[in-house]
Amino acid sequence: MSAAGGIAAATHIPVLAQRILEILAPALSEPGSIYVDGTLGLGGHARLVLAACPNAQLIGIDRDPNALAIAAERLADFGDRVQLFQAIYHELPEVLDEAGVPSVQAMLLDLGLSSLQIDATARGFAYATDAPLDMRMTPTQELSAATIINTWSESDLARILREFGEERFAGRIAAAIVAARATREFRTSGELVPVIADAIPAAARHTGGHPAKRTFQALRIVVNDELGSLGGVLPAALAALAPSGRLAVLAYHSGEDRLVKRAFAKVTTDRVPVGVPEVPAEYRAKFQLLTRGAERPSPTETAANPRAASARLRAVIRNPEVN
Repeated sequence: MSAAGGIAAATHIPVLAQRILEILAPALSEPGSIYVDGTLGLGGHARLVLAACPNAQLIGIDRDPNALAIAAERLADFGDRVQLFQAIYHELPEVLDEAGVPSVQAMLLDLGLSSLQIDATARGFAYATDAPLDMRMTPTQELSAATIINTWSESDLARILREFGEERFAGRIAAAIVAARATREFRTSGELVPVIADAIPAAARHTGGHPAKRTFQALRIVVNDELGSLGGVLPAALAALAPSGRLAVLAYHSGEDRLVKRAFAKVTTDRVPVGVPEVPAEYRAKFQLLTRGAERPSPTETAANPRAASARLRAVIRNPEVN
C-alpha cells in the first residue's frame, strides 16, 4: 500500500455506517447472499457489512485501480468471500454476468469522491492544494479538467458550472477563465483557483464555503460523467435485486439526490390511479421505500467526519409479492 493510500485508509470514516448496516443486513442473513458495493472506494462500508453478515459474499466495484488495490488489502482477511472488479458502476450488468450472479440481496452506492481521491493531491480533485488539473477517476480516460478549462467555450463552461455546480456566478467565472487562458494555458489548480475567486463579488467570497468549491465539483462531475453513470446504474441496480433485496444510495449533492429520488418514486408508486380501493397484485409497486425522504447524518457524526455533512441516504426494498 502506498503512503498516500495508507493515510487515506487510516483516516477513512464510512458515512452513516450503522444506519446502512440496519438497512442492508436483514437481506444478508442466508448463506451465499450477495452484497454489491458499487462504489467500493477504500472498502470501509464493505468491511463493516462483511463483518456483521458472515453469510454474505461481496462483489466490489470501483473504476479507480488505486482504490481497488487498497481495498483488496483491507479486505484480504475475508478471503474468498470477496470478488473485486475494476469497472464503472453503470457496468453492473456486465460485472454480475462475469461473476455468474443472476441477482443480489443487497447493494450500496456511495456516490461522490472517496477519501483516497480527496487525499491524493496529485489527482487534482482538491481546490485547496496546488496540483495538475486532472480529476479523472479512471486514469486512462482522455477527458480531464484541464481539457475542459482550456478548450471548452465560455457558454459551455458557464452551463456546466450552473448545472453541476449550482454556481450563482457561473457566467462571471466562465468569462474570467476564458480571458485568462488567452494569455496562458491553465495547468494546475493553483493557477485556476485565484481566477475563480477574483470573478466572484467580494461580498460573496466568504459565504458558502471555499469560492472554488462549486466550480471544482462541476468539473469533477463532468470529467467523470457521474450523473450519466448514475442514471445508467439505478435501473440496472433495481433490476438486479432479488425479492426482498435492498438498495441504499448515498448522494452528496442535489443533482445526484434528484436522480435517486425520481427513480425511487417511479418504482414505489402503484400503476393505477390514486383512490382505487384495491390494487391488483400485478399493478402494485415493485419496491417500497425504507427511508422517509432523504436521511441525513446526525450533528455528532458530521462533527466527527465533516465529509459526511452533505450526505443524503435513500433506500428501497423489492416487494416479494410483485413480479
